[in-house]
Amino acid sequence: MADLPTERTLELAPFTYCGVDMFGNFNIKEGRKIHKRYCVMFTCFSSRAVHLETTNTLDTDSFIMALRRFLSTRGKVRSIRSDNGGNFVGAGNELRNCLKEMEISKIATYLQSEMCDWIEWERNTPNASHMGGVWERQIRTIRGILSSLLKSHNSASNDESFSTLIKEVECIVNSRPLAVQNIHDPDSEPCTPNHLLTLKSKVVLPPPGVFQRDDLF
Repeated sequence: MADLPTERTLELAPFTYCGVDMFGNFNIKEGRKIHKRYCVMFTCFSSRAVHLETTNTLDTDSFIMALRRFLSTRGKVRSIRSDNGGNFVGAGNELRNCLKEMEISKIATYLQSEMCDWIEWERNTPNASHMGGVWERQIRTIRGILSSLLKSHNSASNDESFSTLIKEVECIVNSRPLAVQNIHDPDSEPCTPNHLLTLKSKVVLPPPGVFQRDDLF
């Protein structure tokens, strides 16, 4: 196995170097209508933290809006790496067809604007999906958590519930241990991405009060 890329081994602030991927779709219910929603995942190469944003469509404008929300929350980044549009691993035919039409030049223009004049947008080699394993593995974890949370809910959730659920999934993923050396030691706490992001441990607890099934979704 080759050595890890340099950006995977540097001691830098979270999300200085990160990767991005899109996955979906998810059905959202608004009144009697069912709409599709998608998710954009940013993952930090050094801390292995994730940041999730929801989008209404797969077009370029929706992705740029998600990118702006990400930068407003996590600050500026130095480099963003992604797959080549339709070559996203594990995405469906619809996602691949939409991403083939994504205007990469328009995204690059935004990254070169005054707000993001120092961000480098890098794309992996075409037909080399294994180069994106650093974020594909994270998506597998996220999908597993989503499947567990949505397993008992047959109806589609509304937009607000879905956005809340995505953020709770983000917190769960960022609460995983980064090492296993002291995971069974009762006197110590394993380091997690949330320790690096918030400087404190983060445990997802049920909200106070009594919630009926209709209140959750």
